[in-house]
Amino acid sequence: MAEPNRPLVRPGDLVPKLVHFGLGAFHRAHQAVYTEVAAASGQPWGIAAVAPRSPEPVDALRAQDGLFSVTDREPGGDRTRVVGSVVEALKMVPDAARVDELLTSPEVTVVTLTITEKGYCRDPRTGRLDPSAPGIAADLAGRPPHSVLGRLATSLANRFRSSGAPVNLVSCDNAAGNGVALKSVLTDFVAASPWPDRDAVLAWVEDSVAFPSTVVDRIVPAPAKADRDTAEAALGVRDEMAVAGEPYRQWVLENTFVAARPPWELDGALVVPDVTPYQLMKLRLLNGAHSALAYCGLAAGCRTVSGALATTWGEKLVRGLAEEAAPTLPDADLDVPGYADALVERFANPAIGHRLRQIGSDGSLKIAERWFPVLRERGGAGAVLATALAAWAHTTREGFGTTDPAAAELAACWADEPGDAVAVARLLRIAGGADLADDRALTTAVAERLPAVRAGRIDL
Repeated sequence: MAEPNRPLVRPGDLVPKLVHFGLGAFHRAHQAVYTEVAAASGQPWGIAAVAPRSPEPVDALRAQDGLFSVTDREPGGDRTRVVGSVVEALKMVPDAARVDELLTSPEVTVVTLTITEKGYCRDPRTGRLDPSAPGIAADLAGRPPHSVLGRLATSLANRFRSSGAPVNLVSCDNAAGNGVALKSVLTDFVAASPWPDRDAVLAWVEDSVAFPSTVVDRIVPAPAKADRDTAEAALGVRDEMAVAGEPYRQWVLENTFVAARPPWELDGALVVPDVTPYQLMKLRLLNGAHSALAYCGLAAGCRTVSGALATTWGEKLVRGLAEEAAPTLPDADLDVPGYADALVERFANPAIGHRLRQIGSDGSLKIAERWFPVLRERGGAGAVLATALAAWAHTTREGFGTTDPAAAELAACWADEPGDAVAVARLLRIAGGADLADDRALTTAVAERLPAVRAGRIDL
């Protein structure tokens, strides 16, 4: 075992065999850790990490020779370690030539992504690529790609035209069937491209590109100065890329790979024939409860997950949502009560300052994945989901402070003071729930809870 200030592997001993899009805190605290353990087995699996937008993480990581620290925050004390699996940090647009070189190289056999739900540019009504999404239309028109999908599709086409080597594309974002979702939008992009050989590219993608679905789980709050201070105290050096998270980690991957991959199982990852049971339980219970705590907590004046959990209603909300969602989960060997027990313990961890505004961002995209399938499959909302929907609706008014790509449309739902039930129906339509908007019993139940939510009361 390496000392805390010495990584298990050094970047200089590895080669970039894996490209990752999304140089954020979650990747550094999750996939990069699993990959370092895999590389420590003697296989030189190095990560070339690509930042799609912000240049700051790339500059900071380059200044530290690719090294950064991860702190496990536990009630009994923190544990900090240095991770060395990132061998290269790149800016997607300025370093486009190098990114394309890597993605077309037969030596690179895995591409992973943590680009959040909105990075897939899906139309919430159809689940397919939205060609009018920011960046997509211009990329389809032939400019050098500025979107992750444009970059991926362009480089995959170049890979087909050169080596044709197979490759695995691994989505690590919170979406049901994330592998299927990635394949859908990527092939939609290729099909809409002006490339004369697009049909041949699509045929190659079908035969030579794998899109395994995955489940990723670890609570990793947005990095703060306190995390950098903790790392400095433990290591004796300043780490501007320090991240901290809960000790718990999970990674479940569908075994549909067509090319070589790191042996992530060495650090506890599960490679299984079907991730659906794991995925739905995580999305509907953990992510669903996270969103419910975020909106209800913000309405009640809370700032963090642990703060919301400490209220009189917090634990009741988590357990109640699990009960409402349980009938919609696959008939598999799932311990829902045990999972709910673990969630309560994890959410209550006072060492994790996970901010509710961070979790509540991009709500119109998140609740479509986390809540809407439950509402559809159970035929309506129980008390918890109805209250959570009311709290989300409350945050959509202009000036509330949460961010959302559809913020202007959502706020406009309230513009003519339509009445709560009508406004709720409008909001559901924008979020991709037109069928739910037509359910008068649902919209009425949500509207009836809005006055209490506005007053800061969460009545379950």
